[in-house]
Amino acid sequence: MNYTYILKCADGTLYTGWTNDIEKRLKAHNAGKGAKYTKGRRPVQLVYSEEFETREEAMKREYEIKQMTRKEKEALWGRPIC
Repeated sequence: MNYTYILKCADGTLYTGWTNDIEKRLKAHNAGKGAKYTKGRRPVQLVYSEEFETREEAMKREYEIKQMTRKEKEALWGRPIC
């Protein structure tokens, strides 16, 4: 399976990505081995994930999420962040 996800960093910023192993990716971000964007913003919390059959579908959804405003992203999981 492939997943699109949104992480909320300790400073309130959001990070969107995709992976085929969401638990491993979350552990890597919290250990400081994730994307450069989240390295100085630990800990991170998974606030949204969506499952897809193919990598292409997950990557397409990640792109769509990156184009959203913060309010639209918050609406994905139904509660405000920060």
